[in-house]
Amino acid sequence: MGLTSQSTGFGALKEMPELHVDSPDDTVIALAGNPNTGKSTVFNSLTGLKQHTGNWPGKTVVNAQGKYRHNGKNCCLIDLPGTYSLHANSAEEEAARDFICFADPDVTVVVTDATCLERNLNLVLQILEITGNVVVCVNLMDEAGRKKIRINLKKLSQILGVPVVGTNARKNEGLRELKDAVHRVANGCQKTRPMNVSYDEAVEKAIALLQPAVEKLAAGRINSRWAALRIIEGEKGLLVSLRKYLGFRDVYSEEDAGYKELERKIGEARALLAESGIGTEAVRDVVASAIVEAAEKISREVVTFETENYNRLDRRIDSVVTSRTWGIPIMLVMLGIVFWITIKGANYPSELLADVLFRLQGRLSGLLIKAGAPGWLHDMLILGMYRTLAWVVSVMLPPMAIFFPMFTLLEDLGYLPRVAFNLDNFFKKACAHGKQALTMCMGFGCNAAGVVACRIIDSPRERLIASVTNNFVPCNGRLPTLIALSAIFIAEAAGAIKSVAAAVSVLTVILLGVVITLLISKLLSGTILKGLPSSFTLELPPYRKPQLGKILVRSLLDRTLFVLGRAVIVAAPAGLVIWVMANVSVGGISLLDHCAGFMDPFARLIGLDGYILMAFILGLPANEIVIPIIIMSYMSSGAMLEFDSLDDLRRLLVDNGWTWLTAVCTMLFSLCHFPCATTLLTIRKETGSWKWTGLSFLIPTITGIVICFTVTQSVRLLGLV
Repeated sequence: MGLTSQSTGFGALKEMPELHVDSPDDTVIALAGNPNTGKSTVFNSLTGLKQHTGNWPGKTVVNAQGKYRHNGKNCCLIDLPGTYSLHANSAEEEAARDFICFADPDVTVVVTDATCLERNLNLVLQILEITGNVVVCVNLMDEAGRKKIRINLKKLSQILGVPVVGTNARKNEGLRELKDAVHRVANGCQKTRPMNVSYDEAVEKAIALLQPAVEKLAAGRINSRWAALRIIEGEKGLLVSLRKYLGFRDVYSEEDAGYKELERKIGEARALLAESGIGTEAVRDVVASAIVEAAEKISREVVTFETENYNRLDRRIDSVVTSRTWGIPIMLVMLGIVFWITIKGANYPSELLADVLFRLQGRLSGLLIKAGAPGWLHDMLILGMYRTLAWVVSVMLPPMAIFFPMFTLLEDLGYLPRVAFNLDNFFKKACAHGKQALTMCMGFGCNAAGVVACRIIDSPRERLIASVTNNFVPCNGRLPTLIALSAIFIAEAAGAIKSVAAAVSVLTVILLGVVITLLISKLLSGTILKGLPSSFTLELPPYRKPQLGKILVRSLLDRTLFVLGRAVIVAAPAGLVIWVMANVSVGGISLLDHCAGFMDPFARLIGLDGYILMAFILGLPANEIVIPIIIMSYMSSGAMLEFDSLDDLRRLLVDNGWTWLTAVCTMLFSLCHFPCATTLLTIRKETGSWKWTGLSFLIPTITGIVICFTVTQSVRLLGLV
């Protein structure tokens, strides 16, 4: 095992992520930057596969660590959360600020976007106020060149007083120079003279008044000028961090002379500002304005646009894809195409994979019999666990292997933020936050990930709304169920356009989920979570040429196989439980039949049956196993069939009383029912409340019951089944 933060001087910083370093001499590098600057690409290109991910201690903010070796030295790179500011308005900003301030990394690399350098310089200037051990990485130089944007990197370095390196991380261009610059700064071979932003005269006097008192308490452990400025601004989070990491106590309650002096100086500084007409609330605006003006000035000096229409093509595309007339229809068509390709392309590989896996079953069965395993053990392992696993893999893997790369393609292209833009107005009308559209998109992959993504919403009220309603977006665990049932029952009635009909039906269910999300958000905003929507700024990144190779690797390894692995881990014990319930009898009736029979009357009212409802309940660990549970439940032996195609599944379901109404209600209940266990635990961790976790369970479940009951009774009343 390598050394950790406990053995490299970080031991006092209990809230910092544990650093996986091999030696105290390793170089610790913080990687900071705005979202959409290619920061993750820089991180991945530098570290390769030598990466480690985890959560910030005490937070749900994810951190990623990686290693690389340069000039005979090991470098530990920690990828800080993407942020536009260090004013700590969110958990991400707080985590990034605290690591740079208190963990004292050897070097902080700030990744910027060459196509919009001016905006990125705001963060650069804020970091330079904290530390001079900075290297500025101007990434996406290729895109800047394509848009005929020229950046004088040498002059930028002279102005900022720190090394500046231009890169194209996608093609590994400039990374050698970046490593060299980091090495020089970390080892003191290059002295930096970080630029300081000049503020209003009154603010500067206030800083000068307070700085000596801060320095006396900080003892050189933090930039006293920066800390004094933040204290003047009244940033409460910083005072908490000062107590946590540096031993600062509450300056308003301590008797210690040093703290009494600090308290007195804070009062004097604020009085001085008040005399100049700058109240406590206005200080932050004055400071922010100064930073923005400095960034604008620097940008004018170093950035040259050969043409004023450098982003003309992007604007032309956006005028169509984000327009009121065409934005929503294009979005629907794009999603429809994704689902059509997924459904159309998954059939054959699913059949092929199922054939391979069930052929393997025969060999495994033969090995157990040859080993003299008892019949009950053979049936539990093969007919229970293995067949469930085989179904999960054969049904889930092909659709995910198609869907995730396509979804990642849209993300890499820069289209997903446009989806959020198109939906922003709808969420505003529902008194929810526009960023909820982004968290909803994350929910397509995994609802737990969508809940975690709600951290980007600053308002606690709107964050709760987004967390509670995220489950109305069908995750990858439910999409195979929707796809399979639409292909079996909906598509069969469509004749020659089977795949189109299946794609449209899945898209319709998803749109219904969006509508329900908006309605429930509106309901919550008018009842237990009253409030008005807050405003926000949504960045639309430039359109970029997708990197197909990296898309395939990222989507297949990071998403498809990760989700599949989770499903497999859950499916195996679930298959065992179902087998036991189906084969252990009480009074000549299996436990599964007892439970299903008890629930059947209620299930019939909402268009299901007792076995289907039991499948959803037993599928709480993961939505992926609902269909396998249904299949096993219908088998008297508790074992799954060896399906050669979806036609076999259709025959099994029809033989057990399924109609198109049953399929529709199962799809609707799959959309609207309680979240999986992973999502519920994530909600509990994010909210810190069992109350909101319980409501997150009840609200979608009650919604699903009401919708299914209404549809079922209406169809029966009209005599359509």
